Amino acid sequence: MAAPATKSRLMRLGPSDWLLFAEALATLAVASAAIALLSFRRVAAAASAPARDGARSDAQTVRRVRGAVQGWARRVPWRTVCFQRGLALHWMLRRRGVRSVLLYGARRDGDGLAAHVWVEVDGETVIGGEEAPNFACLARFPPEGG
Repeated sequence: MAAPATKSRLMRLGPSDWLLFAEALATLAVASAAIALLSFRRVAAAASAPARDGARSDAQTVRRVRGAVQGWARRVPWRTVCFQRGLALHWMLRRRGVRSVLLYGARRDGDGLAAHVWVEVDGETVIGGEEAPNFACLARFPPEGG
């Protein structure tokens, strides 16, 4: 019975919503490809690109973009984990002038290490926050003051 409600909700979406969803899918695909194909140094450089002028932190924009990225991340036919989701969200927010920060952390996991990525806006975690307290932050993109 949920399908008709979903279909009618989709039919009510405006052009800006459809564009946001298309951008989220494309950005998630690019983030996934970048992580798979490029060195960490190149991905970090791309994550450190300056935000567009007009620095702001609009809670509604953050919520809408996060929802679009998370929605696609659950539905794409490839594996997306915190790194792909965080990088895609970070890029989309910075294109909108939101000064987000992508944080990269690690923790001991048995005999090895586990890594985690999360994104903050104005000191508030907007994605990846559930696990973030369990990780020591090793790097921020862009670095402090960026």
